[in-house]
Amino acid sequence: MAMSMFKLSSALANSSKNLRCAVRLLDKNDFSTTNINARKEKDTMGELDVPDDKLYGAQTVRSVMNFPIGGIEERMPYPVIIAMGILKKAAAKVNMEFGLDKKIAEAIMQAADDVISGKLYREGHFPLVIWQTGSGTQSNMNTNEVIANRAIQILGGKLGSKDPVHPNDHVNKSQSSNDTYPTAMHVAVAMELRDRLMPGLVALRDTMQAKSKEFEKIIKIGRTHLMDAVPLTLGQEFSAYAAQLTFGVERVCATLPRLHYLALGGTAVGTGLNTRVGFAEKCAAEIAALTGIPFETAPNKFEGLACHDAMVEVSGALNTIAVSLMKIANDIRLLASGPRCGLAELLLPENEPGSSIMPGKVNPTQCEALTMIAAQVMGNHVACTIGGSNGHFELNVFKPMMVANVLRSIRLIGDGCTAFNKNCAVGIKANEERIAKIMHESLMLVTALNPHIGYDKAATIAKTAHKEGATLKDTAIKLGMLTAEQFDKWVRPEDMLGPK
Repeated sequence: MAMSMFKLSSALANSSKNLRCAVRLLDKNDFSTTNINARKEKDTMGELDVPDDKLYGAQTVRSVMNFPIGGIEERMPYPVIIAMGILKKAAAKVNMEFGLDKKIAEAIMQAADDVISGKLYREGHFPLVIWQTGSGTQSNMNTNEVIANRAIQILGGKLGSKDPVHPNDHVNKSQSSNDTYPTAMHVAVAMELRDRLMPGLVALRDTMQAKSKEFEKIIKIGRTHLMDAVPLTLGQEFSAYAAQLTFGVERVCATLPRLHYLALGGTAVGTGLNTRVGFAEKCAAEIAALTGIPFETAPNKFEGLACHDAMVEVSGALNTIAVSLMKIANDIRLLASGPRCGLAELLLPENEPGSSIMPGKVNPTQCEALTMIAAQVMGNHVACTIGGSNGHFELNVFKPMMVANVLRSIRLIGDGCTAFNKNCAVGIKANEERIAKIMHESLMLVTALNPHIGYDKAATIAKTAHKEGATLKDTAIKLGMLTAEQFDKWVRPEDMLGPK
């Protein structure tokens, strides 16, 4: 590494050409075409070497050269590439109806299937990173080139020849990056919400509802301001968690009508230049059929290109879920604190050793992971919000960053809820002996006396008992404010769980 840094310093002192070499020196395994067999491909700016074993073309290589940012871990998200394949397949089918050669259209559709299956992504044909043009143009062209070359293979042609399938004229027919990329954003996010987020979120919600029922007869002390309060049941406490997650599901569902609007058909600025009447509607219907999601063409394509309020709305719902998960996970780990010197009202599954120095220590690691996820999702929402607020005139150019953050939030929450549910929530048990002990020691049971002796006298009993380290009952009798029989009749935790 020291040698690499020395070479980097030397390169910085030389030309920009050497700087590119230095960048590749430090990240030499990422997308370099050095020492491999290559073919020549052209774009409108000239000729470039393209790896023989890759289906992308010159524009993809040019993007790799111009945006060496972050490396392979910053690649365009997999769901976006799948969504691009779906929309390219739909467009080819519709274009065939409008006169595109049947043989070419069917080859494009077959090639798009290889994108949709994930095969071509896994083989490294989509190397571009998020940090590129803000319209996603390079990723749109990456997709066009890959599908065109795969279609050429299918038809027995020569890679890179653009014959008989051209990436722009055929694969991108009736399209622009400005409407395909936002369409891919909506398709990718909608599919991930359905397939990744909802299963984990709903499963955790269902577990919390089951725990609420399981714990409905366990009376415990409540806490407000982190201080003792009046009783409730552990089931009532968990019912709040179930309700938070239910509302989270509903919040996500409430965003779907806007998310299901697709910009495809708006082309460059929203006018639909170079499309045919009905193209947008037919494409939306095809995408809906391919995904099983009720997509429809956006009623205003100018809005669909120039701003991404729907994406910010989804991110906002995810942000609210993150807030809920932070509350739930923090409560659970506080209630489980101990095992002897904390609250210890809950017993959590013991999944792994918790300390490299303290033998026998077990930590609430699932809670910790979930709260870190919540923090990351909140940060993702900030980035998405900034991106969404920066649409200028007819185009927002924060598209890749926005969708990448939303997709990351979806995956983190979906996977996080699944792990937390499986490895923590379903195994939560109530420490009933500890719960009863803490509850009966609470001074706030005195609240039950308010209707009988008044707030001031009840406060005197509580303060005196606390000062003297005595029980409420003994203190009330000692102060002559009520008899033992009255105390036992009026101070009953089971009668303090709701309105009379």
